[in-house]
Amino acid sequence: MAGSSSSIVAGLTVAALATVGFLAFQASATVPPELRKPHAARSPEVSTSKAPRDSAPGALPAGSGSGQRVVYATGRDRVWLVDPGEKVKRTFRVTPGTVDPTPGTYTVTSRSNAVTGTDGLPVEHVVRFATIENTTVGFSAPADGSAPQPNNPTVKTGGIRETREDGNAMWDFATIGRTVVVVH
Repeated sequence: MAGSSSSIVAGLTVAALATVGFLAFQASATVPPELRKPHAARSPEVSTSKAPRDSAPGALPAGSGSGQRVVYATGRDRVWLVDPGEKVKRTFRVTPGTVDPTPGTYTVTSRSNAVTGTDGLPVEHVVRFATIENTTVGFSAPADGSAPQPNNPTVKTGGIRETREDGNAMWDFATIGRTVVVVH
């Protein structure tokens, strides 16, 4: 009977280990991408620059969330449009207003095809996502196709200006309810 008991214990041990392994595998699938360890198959990034690794224009900033979203880095004046598979669909520079949104997660709350901005400039494809200091903050492009200009620092403006081409891409991507993640 001793041989039978040890077989039962061995069988229960194997079953317990298999269950723990399965549960660990399931749990690992819910870990956000920014917290996952890099896979051993990936080659390490090598840089001779003293700048932060994510300073390359196409590199998505660390801590910018997950899933389909717009990422806006206020310190770099850059936007990324990210698809559900974490692939950057487009990245581009912007000209910020005088009021920056604080870092955090927002949602696109309204859109307008064409309006006059706080600075008096006719703009198109306005995508709004925040209100800071009683100033509405959103992305927009000059309606005349001119290059975005820095805003007058004496007027509170929340218009984050982009080129007309980038504004079209933002308009198509950032529908009502889309997540906007602001990082520094």
